[in-house]
Order: sequence, then structure tokens, then C-alpha cells
Amino acid sequence: MNLPVTITKADGTAEFFKVEKLRRSLRRAGANPEEINEIVSEVNKTLYDGVQTQEIYRHAFSLLRQSKPPVAARYSLRRALFNLGPTGFPFEKFLARLYRTEGYHTKTGITLNGKCAPHEIDLAAYNDQHSFIAEAKFHARPGIKSDLQVAMYSYARLLDLKGKKICNHDNCGIDEFWIITNTKFTHTAQKYAECVGLKLLSWDYPRNNNLHDHIQRAGVYPVTVLQTLSASQAETLISRDMILCRDLLDHESVLRHLHLPKRKHEALMQEVASLCGGN
Repeated sequence: MNLPVTITKADGTAEFFKVEKLRRSLRRAGANPEEINEIVSEVNKTLYDGVQTQEIYRHAFSLLRQSKPPVAARYSLRRALFNLGPTGFPFEKFLARLYRTEGYHTKTGITLNGKCAPHEIDLAAYNDQHSFIAEAKFHARPGIKSDLQVAMYSYARLLDLKGKKICNHDNCGIDEFWIITNTKFTHTAQKYAECVGLKLLSWDYPRNNNLHDHIQRAGVYPVTVLQTLSASQAETLISRDMILCRDLLDHESVLRHLHLPKRKHEALMQEVASLCGGN
């Protein structure tokens, strides 16, 4: 490309297309340098001013899916989190499973009595050295951000819960309150959180050790990344508490509820093994 191309992001804002962002996302998904160069070359041919980021994603994804289904699945991770909806409960369960792989004991959907009011807690986590509670802000579309109001409301909850505990051990006091979202935070929410001491975790915030980094490091992927599953089939598995694709390695018998033909069943398990079998 000789001239810079403007792209339209999910929230409606515009920015110049940065090829390194595309390269980085492909690299993190596991594509090799040759595949990255080929995909970037093909995507460059179709760019035009105002192109939506979703269109760029779909093009790159279709190219990956043809040659490397497991890489395509990892590349689709962000979309897979959106597909955990429509309610936020599967996202809460996914986060609990994620932190369990990091050595935490976790609880979801509990109620704690603060000094002035009861509070429903999406996620509570603790280990021998650390404990925290978290508000899980799930959004089904990428353009929706968690804003200042969310941060201020969460800080008020932290103040009311100060001194309370999430377990009977000495290290289980509520000293940290996290807001975890599958999308992004507004700039004002980030600034406020930094000022009052709230912890924020989103798809790409903070720059290092964000939600994407946590997931990639743990190697846990929601069943919604599996390309051989339809949306309704994934929903059936989630309703039976099969949140992670690795769950299917341990509980293959649950697939009987999907009434899959033998060939489809085998293809699904092959995809599960190639994506999650080594984790």
C-alpha cells in the first residue's frame, strides 16, 4: 500500500490501518511467519477507506480457517467470548475456570453482606497469598465499553465491603476489587480506577498481562471457539457446564446430547484435541 487507509472500529471511531496490529494478532494465534505474510498480503489487496475492522477480521479468519483450523480458533478467541452470551453467567464461569488454572480457589454468584447493604459478587478468588473479588462486565458486542459510572459504582461497593472476608483464612480479606470485561474501558474509567485503587482487566488492558494474555498463557479456551460446533450446540454444552473445550476431553460422553453423526463427532474431538489436548 502506498497510501494510509482509514478503518472503522467497532465503536464507530476511525483510525489508520496498522499492519503490525494484524501481524501481532496472527502471531499470537500461532500463525507462522510465512502464513502471516500471505494473509497480510491478501488482506492488503481488499482494503479501502472506511473498511470495518470486522471485515478485516472475517477475511483473515477465512484464510486461516482454510489452512490452520486450530490457529483460526485461537484467532477467533475474542469473538468466542462474545458468543458466551446472551447472559453474563457463562462469562463469570469462564473467568472462574481461568483463575483456577492460575492456582486460585474460586466462587461465583455469591452474596456478601457489607456494612450497609448486601452485594451480589460475580467472582471471588483466593489462594495462600492473595484474594480478590470481581465484577464481571460481559458485553455481547465489541463496541460497548465499561465507563466511569461502572468504576464509581464498583468503588462504592469496595468501600462498603472493606473488612469483610470471602473465606475463613487470614488472607481472605477484601482488599482488591477487580472489574473484568470482555470489551474495553473508557479512558475516564481507567483514570478513575488508577486514582482510587480499583483493578481493571479487559481484552487489551493493561498493556501487559491483560485478559487476552491470561487466556493465552493458561491455554483455556471457551467451547465457542470450536469451529465444528454450531451456536446452538455450543449453548447446549454451556448449559451443561461444559465451558472450556478441554472439558470435552474429560467428559466426551456429554456430546450425546448433541446427537452428532459419527463423522461429525470424530471431527469435533479431533479439533478439541488439536486445540486443547496439549494443555
